[in-house]
Amino acid sequence: MAIQILKDLRGLRVHVIHPPDEERVSLVEHLRRIGCSVETVWPVPADWPAADIVLLAIEQDARAEIVRLLKTDPHTRPTLIAVVGYENPSTLQLVLESGAVAVVERPIRPFGLLTNLTIARSLWLEREEARKRFAKLERKLSGIQKIQKAKSILMENQGLSEEDAYQSIRRQAMAKRVPMEDMAVSIINAAELLNFKPRG
Repeated sequence: MAIQILKDLRGLRVHVIHPPDEERVSLVEHLRRIGCSVETVWPVPADWPAADIVLLAIEQDARAEIVRLLKTDPHTRPTLIAVVGYENPSTLQLVLESGAVAVVERPIRPFGLLTNLTIARSLWLEREEARKRFAKLERKLSGIQKIQKAKSILMENQGLSEEDAYQSIRRQAMAKRVPMEDMAVSIINAAELLNFKPRG
């Protein structure tokens, strides 16, 4: 996986949110040498740029704008790397709040940048995979709960056994060519409309 990430760095869209100074010029040069497609912006934008990786300068005089950006919630937030010039409690707090997966120190040096990019991208990909797995499990659990509630309604109002209630939902779902979860929601909605209440 690490080798693939290294290969994938070439051509990745990188957005550098950094004041226009020599540090930014140096950072952009190093990133382009690695093979990244780089764009720059300052001041801090109101929304996340369309990029794979964002390098964000943690500037105290732009704290309000940084906090505002961090509060926006895109569908998929890019890999975030913080760029810091000095360490103090206020800067470190902002780095932690940002959810950055790596930190690049100023003055910018070529050594370590590729390592930081690789580690940051690897951690971000792992985090995204975990988020997707969690969302899938949440959907599955929600579906199980809906089917359970629909079974209870059928058992209560039609005098069916648990197995018969399950098979009834299954048959109806197959007949209408919809997922069982959708059929369960229809049963629950119908029951609420008719004011049926399952036990428990």
